[in-house]
Amino acid sequence: MNKRLQVIKFVAFDILAAILAWTLFFIYRKYITTDYSTDFIRVVFSDPNLYFGLLIVTCLWLFLYTIVGTYTDLYRKSRLRELGITLLITFLGTIFIFFILILDDQVKSYVHYYKSYLVLFTLHFFFTAVFRFILQTRIAYQIQHRKIGFNTLLIGSNGSAVAIFKEMEQAKHTAGNKFVGFVSVKDYVKHPMEKYLPNLGSFDQVRQVITDYQIEEVIIAIDRAEHKFIENIITILEEAPVVIKIIPDMQDILIGSVRMSAIWHAPLIRISPELMPPWQRSVKRMIDIVASIIAMVILLPAYIIVAIGVKMGSKGPIFYSHERVGIHGKPFKMYKFRSMYLDAEKNGPQLSSQNDSRITRFGLFLRKVRLDETPQFYHVLIGDMSLVGPRPERQYYIDQIIARAPHYRMLHKVKPGITSWGQVKYGYAENVDQMVERLKFDILYIENMNLAMDLKILIYTAIIILQGRGK
Repeated sequence: MNKRLQVIKFVAFDILAAILAWTLFFIYRKYITTDYSTDFIRVVFSDPNLYFGLLIVTCLWLFLYTIVGTYTDLYRKSRLRELGITLLITFLGTIFIFFILILDDQVKSYVHYYKSYLVLFTLHFFFTAVFRFILQTRIAYQIQHRKIGFNTLLIGSNGSAVAIFKEMEQAKHTAGNKFVGFVSVKDYVKHPMEKYLPNLGSFDQVRQVITDYQIEEVIIAIDRAEHKFIENIITILEEAPVVIKIIPDMQDILIGSVRMSAIWHAPLIRISPELMPPWQRSVKRMIDIVASIIAMVILLPAYIIVAIGVKMGSKGPIFYSHERVGIHGKPFKMYKFRSMYLDAEKNGPQLSSQNDSRITRFGLFLRKVRLDETPQFYHVLIGDMSLVGPRPERQYYIDQIIARAPHYRMLHKVKPGITSWGQVKYGYAENVDQMVERLKFDILYIENMNLAMDLKILIYTAIIILQGRGK
């Protein structure tokens, strides 16, 4: 299953659709706005505006498609839903094109504008929708006939696991799951699933199994007696880049938790790893890049002053760096302006506290106005961090937090941030107890992530900085 090749195919056909639609529309536009009687085609194709428009329009469409996530997760897209999204994006994109390239045309009547819009909209939607439908139908055929699929791990080893495995394997149209094995939740003398799939170990080894077997989907099929493990199972799995599905009880079906998108597939509750709509993720990243560049330029004089102040305040380097844990548990080196005396952690990692004697006089000022954090705009620019997200921690403290609150792993689903809901609401933590207490606000942020929430957190962070309430 070559995902990159599929993306290339979709991009290529979207480009072809944009070229065909714009070329035919340009011919139509020339026809209604000019009085050429001879050599019309030569005049059309010798016009540089045709090729300028092709370049601008094609780039615009690709930009819009990328923002809304058209080229992500191509193997799991619904053809009907994608048709609706294509219709909406074509409607909005065509309006944008008219404002940029077309509204300055000299026409006899504004009716021509409406007709031109309808022609461009119809042409572009027709070619784009037809090409995509053909590509998606071919993908659906390959999935349903088991020519391509997703490496799938089954969690569970008893009756429920056997039942869902048989149902999915005997389905008239497969959902694309290629079962590679199962892991057991508890140690049993005998696992009924061993008749059908290889035993890949216990659940304690699930993250390694996901890596070793390149697992894309995990289906949780545990019996009622094992339901006490469900919270821990989901917490661990949500840290991994996999689609999680759970077999539902009748209660889940009755309260509407089960959402079906295909007639022939087994009913499963899907826990999607996507926390924000694709377009919001794209916009969030663009805001991160633009804002970090602007901030670094504006703060350049402040950087120089702070660097001098740090150097004059105490002996040692200007910057302090140490390893923090980022998205998906990947470590990265984080930089801050040094606000403590040299060798402040010679006795091991320590959290800062109010009236901390390790903080320099100038460092105390930096912390109040959060200037010590400003070098982290560099991390935002290169993608290690975001403007808004849970604050990154050191592995030393993460191990202690997870021992008491395993759901801390959920924070690794997103990029850490310069500021966060937990930091705005609770402030800096002085010990592990306060870290655990602050955790609930970061979990709430993750479960309610959206651009409006990010904007609110940034506004309140700015208020805290202006009031000098940092610590």
